[in-house]
Amino acid sequence: MARHYSTKNFFRQVPNALLARYFGARGVLADVDFCDAKTDELFAAWLCLPDQQRNEMDAELREIFEMGCEKGFRAILDEASFQLANAPNARVAFVEKLSALANHSERAMVSFLDYREFWLGATRFYHADMLPYWRKRKNFPHVPAAVDQASIDGLAQAIIGYFFPAEARARHCVVEAYRRGERDYFFAYPEDYSQQEPEWVDGKMGRRPHNPAFEVVFVYSQKEGSLDLNFRGTYKAIEPLQARFATTILKLPELPPDPRDDRVYDLTPFRRRDFELTYDPGSGIERVVVTKLRLSSRHKKGDRITLEADTSENPKAVYDLLEQIVKATPLHRYYVTQVGLSASVVVAADKPAKKIAFSITYPCSCSLKYDGVDLKLRAMLEASGVEPKEPTDEIESDAAVELIAS
Repeated sequence: MARHYSTKNFFRQVPNALLARYFGARGVLADVDFCDAKTDELFAAWLCLPDQQRNEMDAELREIFEMGCEKGFRAILDEASFQLANAPNARVAFVEKLSALANHSERAMVSFLDYREFWLGATRFYHADMLPYWRKRKNFPHVPAAVDQASIDGLAQAIIGYFFPAEARARHCVVEAYRRGERDYFFAYPEDYSQQEPEWVDGKMGRRPHNPAFEVVFVYSQKEGSLDLNFRGTYKAIEPLQARFATTILKLPELPPDPRDDRVYDLTPFRRRDFELTYDPGSGIERVVVTKLRLSSRHKKGDRITLEADTSENPKAVYDLLEQIVKATPLHRYYVTQVGLSASVVVAADKPAKKIAFSITYPCSCSLKYDGVDLKLRAMLEASGVEPKEPTDEIESDAAVELIAS
């Protein structure tokens, strides 16, 4: 779940000494005595700054805020480890300096102020960690990724060559390459369609045309021979993008065949009111409830029933609703193709349980990531017999084709 940013709360989280350094470097708030200034006083001085000046700094402060968490700190350490690979003493000193600070907010601010050479790569890694719905392709030969500028530019041109003739966008594209542990990250930013959105400029409301970038992220593992791709667009672009990566970065003559993975999530148990998910008490998972069920017809393509209910007081509210539906529509005519769940997970002993909402969709889609708490929830699905397995006659193949297309 995204953390909520506000400038005043950010001022509370970061020591005044670090804020003084930040604002001093920008030549603002010189009249504020940061030794004694309270948050409200500092915020009042902040509001007196010109809009343009404040907006530019607010964007930076928000980025620092986003990095002020465990995942942000890990990303900073990963980028520093790569850049200081040949200077082990410097790396140890860097880790010790940041570890000695009071919290992740301080670590993010110190990294931004004192180690800007690590900042861009770290923010890219953090962003990638937060992206859902990755597409993995295996069966690549275990060859190293080419990270020379000519190859990186070649990937940018290949992306342009796909999108511009097909969709009349991506006339320009920039690709950035980073190394993180044993994986190579490539962040591509093709030019998107021109847009006009309402915005405030110099205190006036207006619409100004601009050309944003959309994003394609490739993560390649030479060790695994696998490529993870994140692209929020049409499904038909996935394989062409994988192919362009294979030829420009891996120097392969063509995209290797991808052995078909026929495993699917078994969502059948969720039809039962008494089905309970299995998890280790030491995992921190306190409670998991079903908040949504989507049922698809076995006999008429496209017919679906979606049930959602408030489970705050009644954890079985969805099943109460399902029992009402069954009176009019026999349940055996439908099968479960999507389940929404809400889990309460303790992530820190001194904090209340964190609510995590996620969904599982037939045949093999899950919104959970592959790190942190999400891995514990994936382990729960495996222990409960829900994780992907070879399909049975319970779910018909023609329905699978329909769902994949949708």
